[in-house]
Order: sequence, then structure tokens, then C-alpha cells
Amino acid sequence: MGRLKEIVIDCDVPWRVAHFWAAALDDYEVMPYDEPELARLATMGLTPETDPTVMVDGPGIRLCFHLRQGERPPRNRVHLDIAAQDREKEVERLLSLGATFVRRTDAYTVLNDPEGNNFCVTSE
Repeated sequence: MGRLKEIVIDCDVPWRVAHFWAAALDDYEVMPYDEPELARLATMGLTPETDPTVMVDGPGIRLCFHLRQGERPPRNRVHLDIAAQDREKEVERLLSLGATFVRRTDAYTVLNDPEGNNFCVTSE
């Protein structure tokens, strides 16, 4: 059985939206950038303000603010990430419940719920 890992919100400026929600929600804050992460971003010509993925953590579910490039679909700017101990087994279980396969990467599998809303299955 999977568990909710994080809520992913597609946005044009992840830093701006992440800081808004960190301020709007009690006990949430933008996850700090350590030196190795700052160095990694710098190698790509990025800063925390231009990071395409900004994480906000707090007492509840973690929030992920993710840069959406290209044309936006008319729906589904927010999707769920589900963590599972056995990603492949969980994907098969969700497919049997009515999900449809979209694509697979090394880090996650994208599925659609019965109404076509994207969600991801990741490994724990």
C-alpha cells in the first residue's frame, strides 16, 4: 500500500510560490540550501531563486513547487506523489484499480487516475 509523500504544484516561478506557501502555512518553511546543493545549482547557472524545484516542509505533507515548462494543460497543476516500498508492485496495484500508465523514469512512474489527472509513484 502506498502513502502520500508530497504534493507537487506546477508553477512559473517556484521560488515565489514556495515562499508564499511557507509564509501562509503555520510551521512550514522553505527547506534550506546547504553548501553542496548551492554548488550543484551553481554548476547549472542557477540560484535558489531560479531553482526549478523548491521544497517546503512542515508538520504535515511536504510541498514541492516545480517549474512547469511549455504549454500548460487546462487542468492538473497540482498532483500527488505516492511513495511505495516496491514501486513496480504499487504501480501494478494502481493500474488494477483503474489508473492508466503515462511514462516511467528511473525516479518515478507517472500514472493517470480514472479522470486523467496525473500522479507519480516513487520509491521510498
